[in-house]
Amino acid sequence: MGEPLIECVPNFSEGRDASIISKITQSISDVDGVTLLDVDMGSDFNRTVVTMVGPPEAVLQAAIDSTGVAIDLIDMRKHSGEHARMGAVDVVPFIPLSNSSMDLCISLSERYAAEVSRRFGIPVFLYANSAKFSQRRRLPNIRKGEYEGLKEKLTLEEWKPDFGPSTFIPRSGVTASGARQILIAYNVNLNTDDKRLANIIAGKIRTSGVISKDSEGNKILNSDGVPIRIPGKFQSLQAAGWMFDDETAQVSMNLLDHTITGLHHVTDAIRAEAESLGLEVTSSELVGLVPLQAMLDAGEHYSKSPETNDENKILQNAVRGLSLDVIQEFVPEKSIIEMAIK
Repeated sequence: MGEPLIECVPNFSEGRDASIISKITQSISDVDGVTLLDVDMGSDFNRTVVTMVGPPEAVLQAAIDSTGVAIDLIDMRKHSGEHARMGAVDVVPFIPLSNSSMDLCISLSERYAAEVSRRFGIPVFLYANSAKFSQRRRLPNIRKGEYEGLKEKLTLEEWKPDFGPSTFIPRSGVTASGARQILIAYNVNLNTDDKRLANIIAGKIRTSGVISKDSEGNKILNSDGVPIRIPGKFQSLQAAGWMFDDETAQVSMNLLDHTITGLHHVTDAIRAEAESLGLEVTSSELVGLVPLQAMLDAGEHYSKSPETNDENKILQNAVRGLSLDVIQEFVPEKSIIEMAIK
């Protein structure tokens, strides 16, 4: 067995000022042993997703250093964007790759949270496998209310941060950190500028589904007064309707376990749901990198010759079947984790 390899995918609430992102990513590149695999800036989301890999201690150091740079340069009081957000350094997940474990990544997330809260004075929540409370396991629960709701939220006992002060810091907001499995951030674009239609599709496919309502649009409650939900089609899937640009709505997704719900599963379902609404899927995009196996699974699904063993052909089938080559060229060496590391 070789040295443990860890992936870290910090999300920074800045996607328009390249000079700020350059300084953040330079602090990552300056750490020996860390490889910067991808920097995905989104102007409409005003958000940048950075992917780095390396040995545990080096990745932890790069995560701390880049947080310090971001806290210094990003002012949340001036931030706006399509994506839900709550802090300058919005979320910092640690993901086990080769020769590593979830327990190791939980420890890294706790050490990260302790250090950045001590050094920079920011509140930090632990989520996913690092969560100490069940209501904090899902990131959307922590983000609920977003940046604008933090001042009130932090006064509630049940939302006392795991690390750092229970104080709203207008400039930097709060950060979440945790350990999780590889997540695929994947968006499918539609030929409409109506985000409401994208939300309808998202509600039908995501795990959490939608809240059941009566004929007058009122929520239907159970005997405990809790809204009844209609489950969505897939497991291990988060989805919401967003805007790709002013003319293009999209179904924005996080595939939490691609071995259960794959890229081809959600793409085919969105195409079917879009057709029922008189729409078409025009393209798709990955935010960050994707595991090789997820692409191979999609390629085999879309292959007209499923018996082929040619990996390149299988990947080409995946790219075409998922419409990943419409917005821009799909380069496997830049977009697939195993190939990027090599």
